[in-house]
Amino acid sequence: MALYRVLRRKDFEIAYLLTTVSDRFHRISMHGVRESLLDAQAQSLNLPIEKVMIPYPCPNEIYEEKMANVLSALKSEGVTHVIFGDLFLQDIRKYREEKLALIDMTPVFPLWLEDTAKLAREMMNVGFRAVITCVDPRRLNPDFAGRHFDENFLEDMPANVDPCGENGEFHTFVYDGPTFTKPIPIEVGERVIRDGFQFADVTLAAPHMASGNHFASHAH
Repeated sequence: MALYRVLRRKDFEIAYLLTTVSDRFHRISMHGVRESLLDAQAQSLNLPIEKVMIPYPCPNEIYEEKMANVLSALKSEGVTHVIFGDLFLQDIRKYREEKLALIDMTPVFPLWLEDTAKLAREMMNVGFRAVITCVDPRRLNPDFAGRHFDENFLEDMPANVDPCGENGEFHTFVYDGPTFTKPIPIEVGERVIRDGFQFADVTLAAPHMASGNHFASHAH
């Protein structure tokens, strides 16, 4: 949705998608999304992707070092801003601002402080389709893993869970939307508990050639 908003505003040229991937599992760490799905997503969005490979487990200092190295390299290509989909967690925003300031890059938060209930429905209304790939069982029933992010999902969700999962209640994989050239065919496979989280393994439903919450960009 953050990418959709920025593309509509046309005040940035998107240079890359930027995502961290576990070098052990070849998945997006918290989301559990396979690297093959990430590649399919980037292909459908028609954007190059920059993957930051991180170890498992990944100490924060290693994460910060690897992220800084990649962003510094992108800066040398002329990238000036990094766009995030963060909604309201002030401590995370502050962290991003401080880390980017060290390498003289600017964060952008196009969805900041929007009503998340309205935003969730707006995402559905404009055509985004997603599946729940990870659930924190301490915050949400693990049976929600593998469900689609749709009106039924929102209706069944407890009142204390953020509709966009901003507190880490759940994570998703987006497989279609107005920014996609074509939908990504997916299948929801087995569900597993790992590191205290419930994951639903999503795979490509058909052969598909080769995203995240961050986008590196040039300012116009």
